[in-house]
Amino acid sequence: MEARNRTLVLLRHAKSGYPDGVADHDRPLATRGVREAALAGDWIRAHVPPVDAVLCSTARRTRETLERTGIEAPVHYVERLYDATPGLVLDEINAAADSFGADPDTLLVVGHEPVMSALALGLADRADTAAAQQIAAKFPTSAMAVLRTAAPWARLELRGAQLVDFHTAR
Repeated sequence: MEARNRTLVLLRHAKSGYPDGVADHDRPLATRGVREAALAGDWIRAHVPPVDAVLCSTARRTRETLERTGIEAPVHYVERLYDATPGLVLDEINAAADSFGADPDTLLVVGHEPVMSALALGLADRADTAAAQQIAAKFPTSAMAVLRTAAPWARLELRGAQLVDFHTAR
């Protein structure tokens, strides 16, 4: 079996609104978030191999972010990604082949802070890159960490990927 590189994109949801009386899980995107989510999708299409599969939190702002990116790939909405820990998100990534019936080449995860930054830094094999330093400073809304690994998703573990890019869609 030949080795192949896999790409993981960790996308923090776009800027959300804070309407009165709306529970955190149900907060929609703000106007700025709608625009930035579309920009995030444009950037992904221009800089990342085609997305084969998506894991997305069930929160309204993550679902709206994914919709506005225009990324068309099979999606699994996962409740536990909403208030997750890095370990729970990694468990979902490790189960990607089972979730999607195949081991995707490019996997997009749409989630929340502080998990996206902690997971990106935890998976990165080096913490001294410019991208890692940017993530450590701030992982703003509409930001994306791009990691590559030769490991199948089921065997991805901490320090098991190369952090190759970090971008904030603005």
